[in-house]
Parts: sequence; structure tokens; C-alpha cells
Amino acid sequence: MSPSFVFDPPSDEEIELSEHEEDEDEDEADSGSESESEEEEEEEEEEGNTEARVSKKKTQSPWDFAKYTESVAEEHARRSTTSVDEKISKALKQRSAPLLAAPDHSSDSEPDEREDYRLEEEDEEDGNDDDNKSFFAPSEGTSFHADSFLQLNLSRPLLRACEALGYAKPTPIQAACIPLALTGRDICGSAITGSGKTAAFALPTLERLLFRPKRMRAIRVLILTPTRELAVQVHSMIEKLAQFTDIRCCLVVGGLSTKVQEAALRSMPDIVVATPGRMIDHLRNSMSVDLDDLAVLILDEADRLLELGFNAEIQELVRLCPKKRQTMLFSATMTEEVDELIKLSLSKPLRLSADPSTKRPATLTEEVVRIRRMREVNQEAVLLAMCTKTFTSKVIIFSGTKQAAHRLKIIFGLSGLKAAELHGNLTQAQRLEALEQFRKQQVDFLVATDVAARGLDIIGVQTVINFACPRDLTSYVHRVGRTARAGREGYAVTFVTDNDRSLLKAIAKRAGSKLKSCIVARIVAEQSILKWSNIIEQMEDQIAEVLQEEREEMALRKAEMEATKAENMIAHKDEIFSRPKRTWFVTEKEKKLAAKAAKASMDKNKSSGREVISAEQAEDLRMKEKRKREREKNLPRKKRRKLEAAREMLEDEEQDDKQVEAKGENKKEKGGMSLVDLAYRRAKAVKAVKKALDSGKIVQKNKKKSNNAPRKTSSRTEEMRELFQTDMKDKKTKRRGVGGGKKSKSSFKSKSRY
Repeated sequence: MSPSFVFDPPSDEEIELSEHEEDEDEDEADSGSESESEEEEEEEEEEGNTEARVSKKKTQSPWDFAKYTESVAEEHARRSTTSVDEKISKALKQRSAPLLAAPDHSSDSEPDEREDYRLEEEDEEDGNDDDNKSFFAPSEGTSFHADSFLQLNLSRPLLRACEALGYAKPTPIQAACIPLALTGRDICGSAITGSGKTAAFALPTLERLLFRPKRMRAIRVLILTPTRELAVQVHSMIEKLAQFTDIRCCLVVGGLSTKVQEAALRSMPDIVVATPGRMIDHLRNSMSVDLDDLAVLILDEADRLLELGFNAEIQELVRLCPKKRQTMLFSATMTEEVDELIKLSLSKPLRLSADPSTKRPATLTEEVVRIRRMREVNQEAVLLAMCTKTFTSKVIIFSGTKQAAHRLKIIFGLSGLKAAELHGNLTQAQRLEALEQFRKQQVDFLVATDVAARGLDIIGVQTVINFACPRDLTSYVHRVGRTARAGREGYAVTFVTDNDRSLLKAIAKRAGSKLKSCIVARIVAEQSILKWSNIIEQMEDQIAEVLQEEREEMALRKAEMEATKAENMIAHKDEIFSRPKRTWFVTEKEKKLAAKAAKASMDKNKSSGREVISAEQAEDLRMKEKRKREREKNLPRKKRRKLEAAREMLEDEEQDDKQVEAKGENKKEKGGMSLVDLAYRRAKAVKAVKKALDSGKIVQKNKKKSNNAPRKTSSRTEEMRELFQTDMKDKKTKRRGVGGGKKSKSSFKSKSRY
């Protein structure tokens, strides 16, 4: 694919400047090495060994979350609110008596037990990827190995940045992707978590931008991510890699100042890192912002961006991008379906899969904690027992909901454990500060939802605890991928209730034999669980007080915002109404409706295919069906036949709908009508005719005509009449003899009789 901007060689001024800088470096090296000849020999040995030199230097950290927003203390002072930590410390001061049976974190005599966790053996299905391979271009001859970044034909500023960050040797995905991306090819790359996918697409993009036409400023690269935190991380990485160049990068995410982002976009940065919703907002409502000169489109965590929640927004952004561009998709769990990729107009992309045989690192230890049905109320106690005795630092805890994550944060604070929370109910400043505190090890635990499951690279995470069992294999892979990154060791502990056992079996079946063979069951000591159960029970009043104080503070904050809004409308009415009205790609109401429809379609797909349900739900469904059948057996014969007839009608209607959908026919056609329905309708027609004859509404002459004229064409009608003639006469004589002309309730039996 041809790039949309021309590669220009560097100008003479840049070459002279770089040579002048080299001369200065050589002069400084000569002046510093004139003292002793032994030092010169040592320096030559160090220059020969690149990895040793990099390890001795103090490398920079690629992540810095604190500089993007104001501090949380300033935000609380501006909004006249207090933090959760202040509320927790206030509750601790007001605690009248110490908690009973307070645990001693240092001395726990009863250790946890570990045993092999056996799952039922199930047949594994082999996927057929022949159709997918035909879509992708052949990637034979691609090398996943390189000894240094110098072999990848990168420029000197980028090599210098890699050295500053401590990158000595390319990872397999980087060694394969960088040379191909430099040629402008479309790439669909997947590798295990922690394998350096961000640098794999950032380095070739920066290399291309070094040769851009600098007189024409334009947005040339757009990088889309599903979460704000991942966008901040990618932006921080690109700024560190481009620190020795003149390439400018802009961050466009929700939760930050819109005006600042508008000004940055009008200055035409070379790279824009964005979330889909805020980027569409700027393209629709910000002046002088467009993607007409875009050359590279990158989707990080592409499988998440192609899901139902982001699909419409991604399609809109792709529509606004030029057709002649380079498109790259990266994720640890790349989808096997290529329909969505075709919609993104990729031109014969290359499929690059580094370490395709393993979905999780080999240094990862996976464990399971069984939560029995009677012990589900003690799940929080089990978590605290593990966090105070076994996993005491650098732990990420994944909760199922935002409310559960916030409750765990309060419980950890009241228990004297340093924890931070990360979920959607927090402001952007609070979310970034939680990541920064955990990165700097100011807190030992990070309680988060799936917002933190994708892409976040926090060095040193030792343990991931799935407090809520993940719903599918993709979520599991991304969650446990926060630890055991870049060859380090790590633990992944998953809480499994009786309702979640079928989910774990499905995950193990899809993951293959690796998960089945290495999974270990951890049995937490009973004494510790009882201790923490009593403590949590005593803390319930304090938890309720903290939550109540937050609700009151939120109500006051909302009232203040409404009052401020009303004052601004009165004071600046003309100015406000003179502004152009903002348009939205999707409103909040439409988002909720789309999410509801997506959930319904997923439920429908699950019901039509293989739906994973718990053992308890399956037992309830079976017992409900059994009770229903027993009630039907005890019904009278007439009602039972009516129920059977109604069930047959429903089944016939479903079959008719399926046939119409398959053949594309009109639903009004009667081709799929059953014989019972036809007989039922014909009998009603015959009965109506006889009733009209008896009342004199139809003359006998007309009756003769109707009997003699359409003999050949109405053969089916005559058959139905002969079929029901005897029954109609019997009913008629009984009605006249008994009821004196009144219609009986059982004048015509159910169609199930026939």
C-alpha cells in the first residue's frame, strides 16, 4: 500500500546539526579520557558490550500518569469535597472500641494448603482457519528474531530513545512488525501480554514521520484505544520514544479539558492518541479539525474496539479517514473472524502472531480458590485473609462491578491496608492518581474493574486476584496478563463459586491443556476466614456511614452544579445561545438503548448456540420443567388438549418463521400452514354457512349454485365439509333439543381433537 505522504530525506541543516552534536560528544569523550590509559581500555570494553552498558545506566520509565491532570487534592478543594481516604480516617477516629479478634498479620500459624484442581475432561474442538488464511496475505519468511534495534533500520534518535528506556533487544513481535510496517503494509498483529506491542507500532510510525514534509502540518497518525488509561499510557510511551525528535503528539480522551484538546488539535500535531467517542466529538464540533491527510490508523486492543460497544464509532472514524492509508491492528486476543476487518478496508493484511502456541506466559502460576455455596457470604473474608497473609503487596484485585470495587476499597481502608480503586465512577484525576500511586508503590493493592484489564503495563505486579470470575476466556487472558510480564514471575488467583464452575470449565476447554495441567486449588485456613468474617461484620456500620456521607456529598455537589448552571444561563445568556449547537454521534439515551440491544443479541446468540449456565440454574430449569409437566398431567382432559393444541400452534409458527427467513419469502404466505389449522378454519367456515342458512340469510338457490358450480376447484373444501358434516349435525340437534336455541359453551371442540 502506498503511503499518503512522501518520504523526504533529511535537510542539510539537520545533517550538519547531527554531525556537530557528534563532534561535541567526541570532544567531550576525548577530554574525559586523557587521564589514564586503563580507563580508555575499560570504556572500549563497555562499548563492545551494549547490554551491560544499558543495565548500568539509570533507564527512564515509559509511564507517567501524574502530569496529565490536576492533583486530586486540588480537585477536591475546587469542588469542596473530601476524598474516601479522609472519610475512612474519620471513621477510624470515631471508632469507640477496637475490633474484636483483630488479626496479627505477622503470625499466622495455620498456612494455606494447595492441591491439584481437577476439571472434567471434555472433547476439545479444533478450529478451522482456512477461510481466515485466505483473507490474509502470506507471511512466509517473516523473522521474529533480531539481536538489536540497529538491525531494524531505525534512525539514530529512535535508537537513542530505546537506549534511554533500557530497550536492548527487540521482542519477537517487534522484530517481525517493525520492518514490515516501515514498508506501509497493513498488519494484524497478536502476541502475549507484556510483549511490547506498543513499541512495535510506535517505532515504525515515528520512523516514517521523521521523513514527513515538515512545511505542511497535518494529523498523520491516529491511534485509537478502548480506555482512557490505555490512551494515556500509549501517549506517554510515544513521547518518551520521540523525545529526541521534533514529532509532536496529542492526547484526546474524555474526562480532560475539551478546550485544551481543541487548541492542541488546531495546532495540527503529527500523532493523535484518542478514545473513539471524544475523537468523533472533536471532528463534529471543533473547527479546523479533520483527518484528510491521515496516513496511518492504528487500533490498539482491536478486538475490544470491534465489539458492539465501539463498533458504530469505529465505523464512523474509518469513514472519515482517507482510503489510501496504512492500518494496523494489535491485541493479545485477536479475533479469528475477518468480517469486521474487511469493513475496515484492510488491503491483504499480514497476520503476525508471536508465540501463537501459548496465550499466557510460561512464568505465570494459576490458582483457584473454591468458594462453597454456604461460604459465598464470606468471600470478602477469604480475600482479606489472603491479602494479609500470602499476597501482601503489588496486587491487582478485579471486581465485577463498580459498587463492589468501592466497597472493597472501604473495607481495605478500615482494615488498615493501603489500597486504591480504579473504576468508572471516579473522575479522571482520581483514576490517574490511583494508577500513579500503585506504580510508585504508595499503595499495595489496586481494586479495579475491567477498565484496568487491557493494556496497562505496570512494572512489578506480582499477583492478580479475580475476586469476580471472568465471563470468558478473553477477559481471563487480559486480566492475568497484568502480571508475569516480560519474563517476570507472577500469580493469578481466581475465586470460583459453585455458580462459576461451568464458566471455569468453558475457559479451561477453550484454553487447552495448559490451563488444565497447571491449575492449582488453594485452600485458605478456616481460622483466618472466621476472624475476618467477624471483623467485617463489626465494620458494617462504619461502611454504611461512609457510603451515606458520600451520597449526601454527591447530592450537595449536584445542587451546587445546577445553581451554578442557572447563574451562568442568566448572566451569559446571549453568549451561550450565540454559540453553535453541539451535535453528538450517539446520545446518552441512544448509548443505553444500544447497550441494551447488544446485551439482548448476545443473550439470543447464547440461547441459540452453546450457552454457559451455572449448575444451579440448570437444576432450577430442569425442576421447573418437571413441575410444569406434572401440573399438566393433573389437568382435565379438555384443558390438557387445549394446551397441547396451543403448543403445537406455537411450534408451527416458529417453523414457519424460520422457513420464511431462510427462503426470504413474505410472512403473509400460507405455505407452512399445518393440516390441523386448515381443518380448524374450514370447519368454522362450514359452521357459519349452516348458521346463515338456518336464519334465512342465504337463499336455497344460492346454496345449489354453490354446491354445483365450483366442483373441480373446491375439492379441498368438499373434503373438509364431508369430514366435519356428521359432527356439525350432531351438535345442531343437541343444541336445539336441550338449550332451546342457546349456544352451548362446548358447541365446538378444540382442534386438537381432529
